[in-house]
Amino acid sequence: AFRYASRLNRSTKSSGTMALTERINDALKRAMKDKDKLRLGTLRLINAVIKDQAIARRSEGKDAAMSDDEILALLGKMTKQRQESMRAYEEGGRVDLVEREKLEIGIIAEFLPRPLKDDEVSDAIEAAIEATGAESIRDMGKVMGELKAKFTGRMDFGAVGPKVKDKLSG
Repeated sequence: AFRYASRLNRSTKSSGTMALTERINDALKRAMKDKDKLRLGTLRLINAVIKDQAIARRSEGKDAAMSDDEILALLGKMTKQRQESMRAYEEGGRVDLVEREKLEIGIIAEFLPRPLKDDEVSDAIEAAIEATGAESIRDMGKVMGELKAKFTGRMDFGAVGPKVKDKLSG
């Protein structure tokens, strides 16, 4: 795992993702030293997802290095997957697995920026509508693109979509 972490660092140095990948790798090393199995497993999983994405990008002929925003999007996706798993485990009565998923979400969240509050989300939607010149529901894609460009990892776009739709149709 340690050699893998250093290889990941080398492969991303050129693109400026060093800060986020370095934070993840430092946390991985700390978890190894602390012998924290859950944390170590979650951090290894994060690195594996990043590495898988880099391999996929390379096979498509793209640069394997990922930006911080792309990594944040992956971390957001991992968080959503765990939230969905939690719901399934709760329905199945598996409290032990629910707790594990909560702990993993907490570990992943350490690398995500602070989520926007409701009033900040509303302000961001207003600003995006103004910036794109959106006037109708047909412009929703432009507004969502603007929001995703500026606030990846800071807002739940599944919840923001209906709010944008309301503002554009009302």
